[in-house]
Amino acid sequence: MIHHVSIPARDPVRVAAVLAELMGGRDYPFTGPLPGARMAVSGDPHGTMIEVYPDTIVMAPGEDEAPVVYSHAETPPRHVSFHALISVPLDRAAIEQIGTREGWRTRFFGRAPAGKPAVFHLVEFWVENRILLEVVPAENAGVYEHYMQIERMDALTR
Repeated sequence: MIHHVSIPARDPVRVAAVLAELMGGRDYPFTGPLPGARMAVSGDPHGTMIEVYPDTIVMAPGEDEAPVVYSHAETPPRHVSFHALISVPLDRAAIEQIGTREGWRTRFFGRAPAGKPAVFHLVEFWVENRILLEVVPAENAGVYEHYMQIERMDALTR
């Protein structure tokens, strides 16, 4: 189970507030060593959270026994090779309304193995029109959970 992820944002305050709204939670200042970073906390029993860092932050491994090292990039990337699928307690219309209000690309799509009909559906929610979150409406979460099991993946890849 993934309990939290971090994403970069041009406007961490705004992004964390929107993500907290999607998750039915709250946003808070990041309690770590990154000024300007925020946390979108769902409040669910799993402690689900999305940390939102200023997009100039770069993480690198520490030397020897030292933990992660944070530094600043001069030029943040336009897009990133990252995405996450999250389920939220909202329906499709509410998710799309939030995305539209923010001016972020928000579209409903089906996902399937190549050449097959859609197995589950989600909303592509492009945070700041740069970072993809696949948002599964409450009514579609069970379909994804049922589908994404080891036995099914084994059968698909043989």
